[in-house]
Amino acid sequence: MEPILNKKSGMLEFGFNFMDVPQANLFRNMYPYNEIPRLIFNHRIVPMNLPEKIYITDTTFRDGQQARSPYKVEEICTLFDLLHKLDNGAGIIRQSEFFLYSPNDREAVIKCMEKGYQFPEVTSWIRANKQDFKLVKELGIRETGILVSCSDYHIFNKLGWNRQQAMKNYLAVIVEALDAGVVPRCHFEDITRADFFGFVLPFAAKLMDLSRESGIPIKIRACDTMGLGSSIPGVVLPRSVQQIMYGLTNYSGVPSELLEWHGHNDFYNAVPNAVTSWLYGCSSVNTSLLGIGERTGNTPLEAMVIEYCELKGNTGGMNLKVITEIAEYFENTLNYEIPPRTPFVGRAFNSTKAGIHADGLLKDEEIYNIFNTTDILGRPPIVVIDAHSGLAGIAAWINTYFLLDNAHKLDKRDPRIIKIKEWVDAEYAAGRTTVIGDQELERQIRLHIPELLTMRESRSE
Repeated sequence: MEPILNKKSGMLEFGFNFMDVPQANLFRNMYPYNEIPRLIFNHRIVPMNLPEKIYITDTTFRDGQQARSPYKVEEICTLFDLLHKLDNGAGIIRQSEFFLYSPNDREAVIKCMEKGYQFPEVTSWIRANKQDFKLVKELGIRETGILVSCSDYHIFNKLGWNRQQAMKNYLAVIVEALDAGVVPRCHFEDITRADFFGFVLPFAAKLMDLSRESGIPIKIRACDTMGLGSSIPGVVLPRSVQQIMYGLTNYSGVPSELLEWHGHNDFYNAVPNAVTSWLYGCSSVNTSLLGIGERTGNTPLEAMVIEYCELKGNTGGMNLKVITEIAEYFENTLNYEIPPRTPFVGRAFNSTKAGIHADGLLKDEEIYNIFNTTDILGRPPIVVIDAHSGLAGIAAWINTYFLLDNAHKLDKRDPRIIKIKEWVDAEYAAGRTTVIGDQELERQIRLHIPELLTMRESRSE
């Protein structure tokens, strides 16, 4: 392949050419199927390029609904309100995408659009056919995702086309969207198993040409459909997240603000891959609430909110306490059981059973708490009492459960706590194997430290 001058880098680099191959390239050297996929290295390192503005988009009502029974219209509206409340006018949680196929889907879209929120914006998702696009036009949606599968697994083995046919069929629907003044968001499905130089880059370059000709932005969502992407430096394409982002921005000329990453968690890499996509030139990462999505799920929205804060050094104006409201709505209203140790949203994410950790919490909560979860998420650190919690654990449970300030906190040497520990020890000496519940501990408080219950009641009046 002849080198070409890359105007962005000012260097001679190998270019790309569309390749219409007679049979599917399934990358059997790295995806043998009957064995675990292989990570192959070429040691190619590309530069970081974190965009000035980075965003989060949501697919709770599209991909998120492919892993559970459909949400009711009122449930979608409530969750959409909570997304808006979490964004808090920051414009960071940028968009939320919806299915359009059922009457339930369309009613939810109409009701969410009627709310008039600027953020998140209501967008849709369709397959690359003109019948689906009619639904977009009927509802007056400004932007729609269009499924444009880009791996030979999908082009040859699922759709029964060759690459030339795929390119032609995809472009027909995209052109129709442009003619109607609708912003196309092209979902490059299965990009981490696609011929990057032979199909992905030529197709992306063609879309950028169309965007310039029409004056309408064309977005590209890089979809790691099977969770095969890797953020490890030096991994070869098509698995390298860094090189995918670098190639799309530097070779195909896709501006960062038109680029989005959509990842799955099949190999436990959803969050690191999403962060890596930001770091290497992608403005938006696509997420779902609690990571609910196909198979092992999508990138969790709440995780990327925290990652945003880590990268930018501030919340950007988002109201992080709403993360706790969202978790409570899923558990209390939708009856969805969040695994207790799920970061930021699980009931036990900032809890401890270890006596030595509880002792540290008693002295200074910062020793064993990841950050000020009380102020930031509205979730004080908690101690779970079992046979190993000791006096420190019981004291820490009391201080956090009753939200005692420094003037009222109890010391682990308090004789009343010693009495409670004697009861706990007796429970386990009798053969108990489960943790002590909050209601059980409250009964012990009523027996030994009743003034704490009186204090809590007076605060709530």
